[in-house]
Amino acid sequence: MYALVDCNNFYASCERVFQPEFNGKPVAILSNNDGCVISRSNEAKAVGVPMGAPAFKIRELVKEKNVKLFSSNYPLYGDLSNRVMKILEQFTPHVEIYSIDEAFLNFDGVGVLDYHSYGIQMKSRIQKWVGLPVCIGFAETKALSKLANKIAKEFQDRTKGVYVIDTDEKRIKALKWTKIEDVWGIGHRTKKKVKLRNIHTALDFIQPQHEAWIKKEMGVIGLRLKYELEGKSVLDLEPLPEQKKSIATTRSFPKQISDFDLLRERIVTFASVCAEKLRIQNSCCHTIIVMLVIDRHTIESPKYYFNMAVTLPYASNSTLTISNAAVELLKKLHKGNESIRFKKAGVVVTELIDEDKKQFQLFEEEDPKHLALMKVMDQLNGKMGNRKVKLASQNLKLTWNMNQNHLSPKYTTDFKKLLEVKCL
Repeated sequence: MYALVDCNNFYASCERVFQPEFNGKPVAILSNNDGCVISRSNEAKAVGVPMGAPAFKIRELVKEKNVKLFSSNYPLYGDLSNRVMKILEQFTPHVEIYSIDEAFLNFDGVGVLDYHSYGIQMKSRIQKWVGLPVCIGFAETKALSKLANKIAKEFQDRTKGVYVIDTDEKRIKALKWTKIEDVWGIGHRTKKKVKLRNIHTALDFIQPQHEAWIKKEMGVIGLRLKYELEGKSVLDLEPLPEQKKSIATTRSFPKQISDFDLLRERIVTFASVCAEKLRIQNSCCHTIIVMLVIDRHTIESPKYYFNMAVTLPYASNSTLTISNAAVELLKKLHKGNESIRFKKAGVVVTELIDEDKKQFQLFEEEDPKHLALMKVMDQLNGKMGNRKVKLASQNLKLTWNMNQNHLSPKYTTDFKKLLEVKCL
C-alpha cells in the first residue's frame, strides 16, 4: 500500500504557524522580488486572487479584500518541510520526498490493520508537532494514491483529510470522478490529445480500446500510468537522487543594472554559492558559465541573452578559483555592452566529477592552500550560519539582492528571530 501526504497550501500554512491571527483570512505568498503569486490560502482563492498573478496587477484586489501578502521565506518553508518528512519516517522507513510539501510512502513490511486510522494518527502528529494541516491518500499504487489524496482534500468534512482506496468499487468511483486533466502525469498538451479521443475522465483513460493509442502517443510512460490506474503497481519509490550533473545559481535583480562593479558583486556571490554547493556534494567542476539577461518587456534589443563559458585547466571547487574565472567571463561579456541594463544574471558550473577522482596536472595546478582555506571557511559558516564569511569583493551585508517587502522572520533558522513569549 502507498500513501501520498500533501501539506495544504504549504507556504501560506507555514506563515500561519507563527502568525495564527491570519487563520481564516486570505493569505498570498509572492515569488522572488515580490513578483507574482505562488501560493494562496483557500480564503485568498475564494476572493479571486489568481495563481501566478503579478503583484502589481492585484494591488486593488489586495486592498479591497484585505489580503495579507508575504514575501517568500524559503529558509522557514524548508525547515518546516524537513520536520514534516522526519515525522513521516516514524511511520514507515520507505519515504520518497516528491516536493517540498509532498511525499510518497510505501508500507511494505509495515503491519497496518486500519489505514484510515493510521492516516488520522499521522495527520494529528504533524498538526500537533509542526502545526501544518495535511491530507493523506492511500491506495495500491502511487497514481491512485494521488487520486485518493485529491478526494481527501476535496471532501475534508467527510474524509477528515484521509481517504483510502482499498476496493475496486472505490477505485472505479474515484476514476469516474477524476477529470483527465487532474490525473498525475497528464500535462497540458496531452490533455488536448486525449480529449480529442473523447477521454474526459480517468475511467475513460483505462478503457481497453485506448491502449494501442496510449502506447503510440505516450509510450511506456503512458502505459505505466494506465496500469497504475488499473491498480497494478509498476512505479516504485524513487531511489535517492545522485549528485547533480550541473549546478546553477541565477537571480533577477530588483532594478536593472548596467554598472560593472554591481554586476561583478552579484556574479561573485553566485559563483561562491555554486562553489559551496560543489563542496557539499564532494564534487569539482571543469566548466564555468556566466550569463546576463535583458528584460525584453522594457528594453528594445535584438539580443536579450548573453552567455560565455570557460573550461578550467584543472577541476576545482574553490570559491576563489571559480569566482575569479566568472569575473573574467563577465569582463568579456560586459565589454562593448556597457550601456545595456541587465535584469538577471547567473553562474552555472558543469562537467562535474567526484572530488576524490580529481586528476592532478603536471604543469598547471590550483594553489594547494585553497583546499585548507575552503575547509575553514565552510566550518566557520557552518557555525555562524548564513554565509557570514565571504570574499572581499562581495557585499558583506547581503546574500541575495531582492525585493522582500513583506518578509516574515526566520522563526526556526535564525536564533535572533525566535518567538518571544511574555508570561504575565
